[in-house]
Amino acid sequence: MKDAYSLIVDAIDSGTYKPGDRLVESELAERFGVSRTPVREALQRLETQAMVKRDGRSLIVATLDHNQLSELYTVRTELEALAARLAARHATPEELRVLQSMIDEDMKMLRDAEALARSNRRFHHQIHLASHNRYLVQQLDVVHRNMALMARTSLAVEGRGKAALSEHQAIVEALKSGDGAAAEAALRTHISKAFETRLREDAQRDR
Repeated sequence: MKDAYSLIVDAIDSGTYKPGDRLVESELAERFGVSRTPVREALQRLETQAMVKRDGRSLIVATLDHNQLSELYTVRTELEALAARLAARHATPEELRVLQSMIDEDMKMLRDAEALARSNRRFHHQIHLASHNRYLVQQLDVVHRNMALMARTSLAVEGRGKAALSEHQAIVEALKSGDGAAAEAALRTHISKAFETRLREDAQRDR
């Protein structure tokens, strides 16, 4: 059974609790069927990780500002590029087939941005696992946990879903060929495009 910390993180990651939502100790304990003590400890841990923050006397799910977003994408790019390079060397045929099947399945859900976003996270996690480096996977888990603090998915932007899947395909083709440099370059391009899409959306919203 998952502990209170994992349950709350999963709820944030799935969008059950979105940036700006209040996290009430008693409500969380009741929702997850645990006592308030582990919930209190989990919230304290999340606060030290900047995933939740104080708003008066309340705790709310944190929101990333522009600088935090940029910093997060910088770290994500470097770590995922390393994962892609290692995956080109270490991925098994079975792992490559799973990655390809994920793309094939995702093509059927282009109209559902939220489902596509969930699948996108699974796709990237599969690449992390294919690197066969446990310490890298752990660090990327932290990065992607913080990605949940972005209220919207860039895949909701018109045309971005189809473009993202084309980028996923380029990554997988490089992995299949065992070309670490090409896999890294394809991964960097993919994240750069996602970041650019998000920045453009934010700029238009701020007008």
